[in-house]
Amino acid sequence: MTRFPRTEVAGISLPRMLIGTNWILGYSHTGAAADALIHERNDAAESIRDIVNAYLTYDIDAMMGLYSNAPHVLDGIHMAEDMTGKKVTIIDTPIIDVHDSAESRRNAEAEIAKSAKHGAKFCLIHHSSAEQLVRKLDHRIDRLPDYLDMIRQHGMIPGLSAHMPELIVYADENEYDVQTYIQLYNCLGFLMQVEVEQVRAIIEKAKKPVMTIKSMAAGRVSPYVGLNFSFHTLRPCDMVTVGAFTPYEVHEDVEIAMAALEHRFPNLEGRSSPNKTVALGGKE
Repeated sequence: MTRFPRTEVAGISLPRMLIGTNWILGYSHTGAAADALIHERNDAAESIRDIVNAYLTYDIDAMMGLYSNAPHVLDGIHMAEDMTGKKVTIIDTPIIDVHDSAESRRNAEAEIAKSAKHGAKFCLIHHSSAEQLVRKLDHRIDRLPDYLDMIRQHGMIPGLSAHMPELIVYADENEYDVQTYIQLYNCLGFLMQVEVEQVRAIIEKAKKPVMTIKSMAAGRVSPYVGLNFSFHTLRPCDMVTVGAFTPYEVHEDVEIAMAALEHRFPNLEGRSSPNKTVALGGKE
């Protein structure tokens, strides 16, 4: 296959692989040196254009990120759109002021309005904001309906970033207007707040499609391991967010993911290594 398989969220067609932004925005989850390397490579719109172009080769045309402080990313997306004639669906994850005051609500709506101005189709409240509102005793998320309504009023589809897996459960229990969720999910349990099996059970029962993140545990497992785990254990409606440092990584990751979905071994070049044994393609 050359066109990546798709799913549907709130009537919108999305690829089952979403474009991630940590290795564009400088969030390596390893240290300052790696963050600096990302910025050196991907702080220009032209670098973003080339990476997005690589994804668009496979019609992977939806990108998740925090765009408020990254105008060069939006510029790069638009450059790629102009070059390919394909439209990228923007999934924004704004950080909003969730204090219970009139001023804070105005601030929150201003941030949500920025998402709409950036051209976002989906607006998923960032987990660092949403988790402040969780009331575990009552299975509620205080004032969430107000923010979801703001998103609707600004013409976007509302969702919720849920590092805390209870957010998915509570959103469904209360029938909040949450059309999709972001959830940490990887074979190592990296950053996940409960066991991998429990998060998988929550995803299985979720009423809406789930956008999973950290599939390779921020580089702690190889793409072959991480992507095979995700695509073999998630539902057909769910998505896997995959960021890349270069266009070359995009092509490798897509081939690995496609092979997983087709139940075959990926067609990849071997890794570089001096004096390989015969088993690795060498002469010794």
